[in-house]
Amino acid sequence: MISKALDTYFPKLATMPALKAELVAISSIHTFDAGTIILKQGSYIKVIPLLISGLAKVFKEEQANGNEVLLYYIKPGESCVMSVTTLIKNETSKVKAVIEEDSEVVIIPADKALAIAKKYPKWNEFIYDLFNLKFEELLNVIEILTFSNKDIRLLEYLKKEAKLKGRNTLNTTHQHIAYDLGSSREVISRLLKKLEQEGFILLRQGVIELIDKGYTSSDLKLHK
Repeated sequence: MISKALDTYFPKLATMPALKAELVAISSIHTFDAGTIILKQGSYIKVIPLLISGLAKVFKEEQANGNEVLLYYIKPGESCVMSVTTLIKNETSKVKAVIEEDSEVVIIPADKALAIAKKYPKWNEFIYDLFNLKFEELLNVIEILTFSNKDIRLLEYLKKEAKLKGRNTLNTTHQHIAYDLGSSREVISRLLKKLEQEGFILLRQGVIELIDKGYTSSDLKLHK
C-alpha cells in the first residue's frame, strides 16, 4: 500500500527504485481524525509526514495571547516543510500542524528521514520544490495580512477552503474561521454578514455557500 501511495502522490520519490524501496521499508501508514494535532509548537520533530489523503493546516501560535494564524495547507502529495527544516537544524518546532479533514499519512521516523536526505539527492529535490511552493503561499498570506482589509482576507480564505475541498459549500462555524484567521468570532460573524449582503456568500446554520458571480477579491473595494 505504501508503494502504491508513493506512485500516486509522490511520483518524484518513486522514480528512483532504491529510494522508493527504502521509503517503503522504513515507513508506515496511519489514519488521523479531523482535529488531531500531529505537530505541537515547541516540540522536537519525531516523524516526517507525507499526506496521501485529507487535508492538514499549519499554524503559528502567538505565545503572548494564545492567538493562532494559518500559514499554509498540507495537501495530498505534500509534507510539512517546516518539520523537515526544523529536523535538520535539530530545533523545536516553531509551528503547529492540525488535521483539517480525516487523513491518511505515510509516516517516516525522523532519524530515518535524516539518513534518507544524506543518501538520496532526489529526496532533497522534493523538499526544495516543496519549500518553494510553501514559500509562495506564505508570501500570499503576508500580503493579505499586511495590505488587505479584513473582509478581503476573509473572502480569500473562503475561496481557498472551497478550492481545496472541491466544493462551494463549506460546513464550518464562525468560531472555526476565527481560529484559523487569528480573529474573534464576533468580528468574523460581522464580516460574513457583510459579505452576504454584498452577494458573495449565503449563510445558513453551520454552512457557508460561496456565490460564483465572477467576482474577485478586488471587487470588495468597490463596496467600501
